[in-house]
Amino acid sequence: MTTPQSPYDPTTGKPYPAQPPAGAQPAYGPGQQPYGAPNQAPVSPADAKLWAALAHFGGIVLGFVAPLIVWVMYKDRDEFVRRHAVDALNFQIVLAIAYVVSAVLMIVLIGLLLFPIVWIAGIVFSVLAGIAANNGREYKYPFNLSLVK
Repeated sequence: MTTPQSPYDPTTGKPYPAQPPAGAQPAYGPGQQPYGAPNQAPVSPADAKLWAALAHFGGIVLGFVAPLIVWVMYKDRDEFVRRHAVDALNFQIVLAIAYVVSAVLMIVLIGLLLFPIVWIAGIVFSVLAGIAANNGREYKYPFNLSLVK
């Protein structure tokens, strides 16, 4: 003869967690993930081009912040946007490093020449990349480190 099981765990003295009834449906709906997070809708091709271009153009004004925001928002939703945002983010990080190096080199006056060259190169290559992204093409910066994958 079996004895009924106590509702309390004998090792901890706490009640056992409640078990859902057999065949019960999960607490989230068909369009949601656990904890109420909605499934992310796919990105249309026009929106993908727009966000990829904004990752490059935004870098001109906001530095690495714009491609970082685009990458965080779209890294799991669209591969085209993710590739462009990662390339733009890596390029903006390289530009930030070049700005710091040229600022340090201003002590020996070489930085006075290097700083405007870096600034102009950043604008030109970001515009070229933004135009390519807006046309749905890939663009590889002439000099870029692969810091963010």
